[in-house]
Amino acid sequence: MPVCPTRGRLDHLMSFRGILSPHRSLQSHEMDIPPSLQEAAEAYLQEEPRLLMAKGTLPEIAAQFEARVPEQARLLVQDMLDLAELYSTVSGHRNLRVRLEKITTDSCRKFHVDCVDLRLLRTYVGPGVQWTADQGHSVCEAPTGAVVFLKGKHFPGWERAKKILHRSPPLSSRPAAERVRLLLTIDEASACADANFDMVA
Repeated sequence: MPVCPTRGRLDHLMSFRGILSPHRSLQSHEMDIPPSLQEAAEAYLQEEPRLLMAKGTLPEIAAQFEARVPEQARLLVQDMLDLAELYSTVSGHRNLRVRLEKITTDSCRKFHVDCVDLRLLRTYVGPGVQWTADQGHSVCEAPTGAVVFLKGKHFPGWERAKKILHRSPPLSSRPAAERVRLLLTIDEASACADANFDMVA
């Protein structure tokens, strides 16, 4: 398998342990998408299913993806596995759920908090997750490629953390070239399939 561009930066990314601070709800780190990884993501969008999901330990997830993803998208898989390892180290979870989803609608357009303890997001293609700390009066958006950790309401002591609400960026009002997203989501394996809790209409 080819060497993943993300792998060499994982030590630096361990700064994401800051998400474990009692008063923090979001941790974001901007990362570029190297051309080789961009090509793998585009190849996946051209040929692969709308939703790819695997559950289990890291070796089990790797085996599931190896059997389902073509060679031209393998660099994308390695990046996902590296981030799953990062998530496991930060969260302490050993059994994970890793989802790669093609999004073309205004899904999850309401600001909300997830019904999980800790979630990792990375958008390989298209705009990143949006969030607000003031009920939607001002909105921040993660750039493409950024790795974002979000606390959910099941995180121990969540009620003491700063309340950050997030949503998928609405796509319908954007230029045609920006109306598709390829989104990676990593959770603990027992997280429900649609683990969202709406907070703001």
